[in-house]
Amino acid sequence: MKVLLIKDLPKVGKKGEVIEVSDGYGRNFLIGKGYATKADEGEVRHFRNLKESEEKRKEQQKKKNEVMISELQKNCYEIKVKAGENGKLFGAVTANDVALCIKNKCGIEFDKNDFDEKINIKEIGTYRIKIKFSQGVRGEIALKILPLS
Repeated sequence: MKVLLIKDLPKVGKKGEVIEVSDGYGRNFLIGKGYATKADEGEVRHFRNLKESEEKRKEQQKKKNEVMISELQKNCYEIKVKAGENGKLFGAVTANDVALCIKNKCGIEFDKNDFDEKINIKEIGTYRIKIKFSQGVRGEIALKILPLS
């Protein structure tokens, strides 16, 4: 019996593969548990169309993320906070503060989870913040922490 895998299964195959299995295993386990469907021509064609549309969507998302990274890198972001005389901050600048600064300056909807590392800045200075988006798009932005005057 030929089946089309709907999900990845270790030691069996990957999603989208058409494999040959025994009738009982295919009917009772793979199809019964929702891991596969019978591999007729219509199902295979339908799955290929879904895969192609998913690839196009991912490519569009990657291009969108690359444009967003280039827009973000054009600016240097400044955050003014209360600080002591020696440059130590009263509190800390976090990912939420940086995301809010980006949103206010560029108007880009930015999520704190898009930062590559945890942000917890406690001193005045200039920092390079790493950003990661889906589809492997990465970049850095410049951030200046300034004292309130």
